[in-house]
Amino acid sequence: QVQLVESGGGSVQAGGSLRLSCAASANTYSNNCMGWFRQAPGKEREGVAIIHTAIGLPIYAASVKGRFTISQDNAKNTVYLQMNDLKPEDTAMYYCAAVSRSCSFTLYDYSYWGQGTQVTVSS
Repeated sequence: QVQLVESGGGSVQAGGSLRLSCAASANTYSNNCMGWFRQAPGKEREGVAIIHTAIGLPIYAASVKGRFTISQDNAKNTVYLQMNDLKPEDTAMYYCAAVSRSCSFTLYDYSYWGQGTQVTVSS
């Protein structure tokens, strides 16, 4: 059974940090692309960061590059998103996604999605 379980969201002030976690089942995590996406109220879901769990090579959206870091722990089948210098515009529901043949920010290319975790940044 495929599972993606996100955690780590919360409320912080601008300039603060949060770390999101996405724990996956072994067969979902292994040798696959996993990504973080976000959706703010009234806006479309957008890609934030993706990584291939076997190759690495993280890719970031321009809006978060230099502030966010995607990483992985193979022993725990977990992908993380470290978010530093958070801004109010980072406020959104953050989703973990897995298994993309293109390993890109193309939403429909991902087979599995987590339930989401809310990140709220106040000014």
